[in-house]
Amino acid sequence: MPRIALIAFAAALVSLPFQQAAADSVAAVNPTGEKLYKSACVVCHASGVANAPKLGDKQAWSPFLAQGPDALMVAVLKGKGAMPPRGGSAADDATLRAAVEYMMAAAR
Repeated sequence: MPRIALIAFAAALVSLPFQQAAADSVAAVNPTGEKLYKSACVVCHASGVANAPKLGDKQAWSPFLAQGPDALMVAVLKGKGAMPPRGGSAADDATLRAAVEYMMAAAR
């Protein structure tokens, strides 16, 4: 694993207890989205690596919430900033959308 990925993963692990409250409040949204978040998205979105909005951070997510899930899906599919296309995941579109909706619900 590249050094930056190891650092990001370690930072994500440190912040997981603080993210649990947000995750608990949206666990019912779609378990598939939560599963993808915890296996892939958490690396950046738990710690804010490369300016990724943290899970549950209402202020950081407000511009993305205003755009809606369709616009956010376009960004996820194409990649944005340091985030690679599809968030670096091989998940299908429906699973990616579930993860987007999971993260959006955590910020509401």
